[in-house]
Amino acid sequence: MEAVTLASEIYKTAHLRGTFKLRSGKVSNDYFDKYLFESNPFLLNEIAAHLSKLIPVGTEVLAGLEMGGIPIATALSMKTGIPVVFVRKKAKEYGTCKLAEGTDIQGKQVCIIEDVVTTGGQILLSAQDLKNYGAIVNHVLCVIEREQQGRDNLEQSGLTFYSLFKMDELIAASHENE
Repeated sequence: MEAVTLASEIYKTAHLRGTFKLRSGKVSNDYFDKYLFESNPFLLNEIAAHLSKLIPVGTEVLAGLEMGGIPIATALSMKTGIPVVFVRKKAKEYGTCKLAEGTDIQGKQVCIIEDVVTTGGQILLSAQDLKNYGAIVNHVLCVIEREQQGRDNLEQSGLTFYSLFKMDELIAASHENE
C-alpha cells in the first residue's frame, strides 16, 4: 500500500470529532482513537511494513510502551525478527518486579516504539527508566506525530525521533482521497 493511501485509511478508521481531553491536559476537537487502527490486522500489518523501514540500524530490541506501543512493537517484531519488550509505566511490585517484560535489555540498543506522540512526556520517563535498567536508548519511533512539541522535547533530551506520519499528512491524505 502506498504511504498516502495508508495515511488516508488510518485517518478514516481512527479519526473522531468532538471534544476530547488529551493526556497532556489539552483539549482537542479531533482525536485519533489509536486502538481502532491498532486492532485492525490489515492496517497494523501495513503500518509495520512502513515503520520497519525506519528502524535504526543496530537496533537489538524494540520497546513497546504500555499500552498503545505494544501492538505496534509486536507487529514490528513479527515483521523484522527483532525481539520485543513490553514496557510498563511502572515496574510491577510483585513476582519478577520487571519494568520491561520480555527479552533482556541490559547493554542492548533499544528503540522505543509508540503509537501517537503529543508531548513525548511518557516516552521521556520510560526512556530514563529503560536506561536505569541498563538499556542503551537513543531512538524513538512512532506512527503519528501529533504535535511538534513532542519532537522538540524528545530531541532536546538527546533522543532521535522518527515518525511515520505527521498529523498534517494524515489530514491532507484524507482530503486527497475524498
